[in-house]
Amino acid sequence: MKEARTALRYAKAILNLAKDSGSEALVNDNMKLIVETIAESDDLQTMLKSPVIKAADKCNVLNALFGDKVNNIVKGLFNLLEENKRMIMLENIAKQYTVIYDSHKNMQVAKVTTAVALTKELEEKIQAKIVALTGNSASIENIVNPDILGGFILRVGDVQYDASISNQFNELRKEFDNGHYIPKI
Repeated sequence: MKEARTALRYAKAILNLAKDSGSEALVNDNMKLIVETIAESDDLQTMLKSPVIKAADKCNVLNALFGDKVNNIVKGLFNLLEENKRMIMLENIAKQYTVIYDSHKNMQVAKVTTAVALTKELEEKIQAKIVALTGNSASIENIVNPDILGGFILRVGDVQYDASISNQFNELRKEFDNGHYIPKI
């Protein structure tokens, strides 16, 4: 809990710096790159968490890894985390930054669970459904789950729309179980 609040404070400070220089979108892209890179590399995760590796060495690795790919504000974050011996918080800070950036820009993230990966046509239809449900557009995060059989489950904030085949089967099963089904024979 304490670590989450600290990460949020760092993220807010970075967002303020980025707003002052007009580079908040670029820093957001950098933060997403950092989160993806850390998530994909077990070695990088281990190195950042290791109490044996010096903070300066961790900073050198991050600068070598992200050198030309990230903004100076992000490089400054690496140095600040090195000074404060908080390199382990980098991933949490990057995640918090993207959350508060989206909030700052009034952007929503829609999680769409489908049986197969989304195509462009499906994304457009889902975007239309998001606008119908919430009144705003959102960036779409696709989660593939073959267990829903077909259709999709859309979650935007606290609104959920379930148009999956498995949900329709469950509703039909409930109707049969409750005895509301009357055969027309």
